[in-house]
Amino acid sequence: MTTYRGYDYARYAGTIDHSLLRPELTQDDIRAGCEIAAAYKVASVCARPCDVALCVDLLKGTAVAVGTVIGFPHGSSTTASKVFEAKDARANGAVELDMVLNISWLRSGLLDRVQEDIAAVVEAADGAIVKVIFENAYLNDDQIVAACKATEAAGADYVKTSTGFAPSGATLEDIRLMRASTSQRIKIKAAGGVRTLDALADVIDAGVARCGATATQVILEDFKARAQ
Repeated sequence: MTTYRGYDYARYAGTIDHSLLRPELTQDDIRAGCEIAAAYKVASVCARPCDVALCVDLLKGTAVAVGTVIGFPHGSSTTASKVFEAKDARANGAVELDMVLNISWLRSGLLDRVQEDIAAVVEAADGAIVKVIFENAYLNDDQIVAACKATEAAGADYVKTSTGFAPSGATLEDIRLMRASTSQRIKIKAAGGVRTLDALADVIDAGVARCGATATQVILEDFKARAQ
């Protein structure tokens, strides 16, 4: 089996959520992104809400899932708004939802409200995978641990480091803290700054199951060049 740093192609590709979230992307960019996702057999595309139906159509017949974002990128939408977004995304065919928790509530110590906000989206997701984005750049360790506990109690599936739009993204230290602060039922997604094959291997080593990436093609072509 051909591997690099102990992981085969399927492990690397199956970790990637190919990100199509930048606001300036055109519809042709979205089509090209879906072509990359299908060609490289990644886990999913994470698309803007307005592009979900297009991505579902483009990826029909492939194994690539279509996900989208909720309350993105600041998490400050009302819970009712997030619930509507989740239901709308599901109606358009999304099967994975990456929601931003309410960062202000978390930093204010309003943990019950944070948990209720997440739980409402989990219910609205109607069986879709829910990944909860913390935006660790704005949090201290105690707040990250509290967010992990609230996410798990609310019934979500993943904890996620960041949106990719904050001053910093995923760090190995934060990922290890998140892994230590959740049960094995909860998976971890990294986002922000993972742009190389070695960086992807590093976060997988730290416990990540999914990773948002825009450099998908570069990463996976590097695997083909370096794997033995």
